Amino acid sequence: MEQINKLAKQDIKQASGLLLVLSLIFVAANLRAPITSVGPLVSYIRESTGISNSVAGLLTTVPLLAFTFMSPFAARLARRYSVERVILYALIFIGIGTLCRSVSSSVTLFGGTMLIGLAIAVCNVLLPSLVKRDFSSKIGLMTGIYSVAMNICGALASGISVPLARDAGFGWQGALSSWLVLTAVGIICWLPRMRQTKQAAAAVSQAHTAASETKLSRSPLAWQVTSFMGLQSFIFYNLVAWLPEILSSRGMTSDTAGWMLSLIQFSMLPFTFVIPIVASRMKNQRMLVVMTTLLYIVGIGGLLADGNSLVPLWSVLIGIAGAGSFSLAMLFFTLRTRSTQAAARLSGMAQSFGYLLAAIGPLVFGLIHDLTHHWTISIVMLIAASVLIFVFGMGAARNRYVGE
Repeated sequence: MEQINKLAKQDIKQASGLLLVLSLIFVAANLRAPITSVGPLVSYIRESTGISNSVAGLLTTVPLLAFTFMSPFAARLARRYSVERVILYALIFIGIGTLCRSVSSSVTLFGGTMLIGLAIAVCNVLLPSLVKRDFSSKIGLMTGIYSVAMNICGALASGISVPLARDAGFGWQGALSSWLVLTAVGIICWLPRMRQTKQAAAAVSQAHTAASETKLSRSPLAWQVTSFMGLQSFIFYNLVAWLPEILSSRGMTSDTAGWMLSLIQFSMLPFTFVIPIVASRMKNQRMLVVMTTLLYIVGIGGLLADGNSLVPLWSVLIGIAGAGSFSLAMLFFTLRTRSTQAAARLSGMAQSFGYLLAAIGPLVFGLIHDLTHHWTISIVMLIAASVLIFVFGMGAARNRYVGE
């Protein structure tokens, strides 16, 4: 009988562990698709609403501004209400924002986009600390798993947005609202975790005492992590907003241009899984920073060349570089801190100031094009950002902890 009970407890523990992993995956799946689905549809939205290129760039900038505003508050909300409850509410608000955004009005379009951005910001900040708390012995593996989930759905959203809007007859509103299904699945998978709220809240409260002693704003390492996070986001969200338009202006069809953005994200998938595992076992991550920088410079520089025949190659190189920079940014939140609460606070700081930098990109990118009527200067701006990734990444990759 004792052996049966022991086996039963093991089965329950394994089932609970699987549930934890699945809930993490489906939350992560909602953190990119609502944003990456917009870029390929910009021309449809612009024609429908009559907005300019620079205003259309705000559709990507608004969520980033929401990230900037909301990120510092995520750790405080988690301390007060528990990580589980806050993430559940965030998923619900993602769904509400998706519905609002799908109404054929520029006011609801931007209002819903802002609501989505606020909700995603909370999840962006809390997931790294959740991994540190629940999977402390498997940080690299679990970071890879949820990063892959984010990128799979982000890539699919970029690729199927135009076919859903045009071929399936959904229009841009229906194409954007179709992601409600993914949000509903995320909520359903997260509900069983609500039983952990009291225990989790107590653990976070205890961790806060030690974490509060560290003043992140005075830490050079914290600012290096923040700058690295912001620059990789600056590059990614500029490409999400404008790569399809760049390629379309060079004669590529809109659906093919959308799939090039998807190719970037599909290229990220194996590397967003492998790199966190490899990086977490390294004494420092400077070699990965060097490789990431070189791939960015070659891939983005390739977009300056005439013709579209090598665009798939440039997309793959950019995707691998994006996987390296994103994975390292997520890992730095946990590898450069000693506690769960410190990880949440560093994540909040990095994503607040970092996304403020990223938010400037799509608006400036579109404005430069409106002024010059070509994309060269904007692309050179991304190459300069790649060089800065190297500068700050070499500091963030040192084997040190914030506050030491």
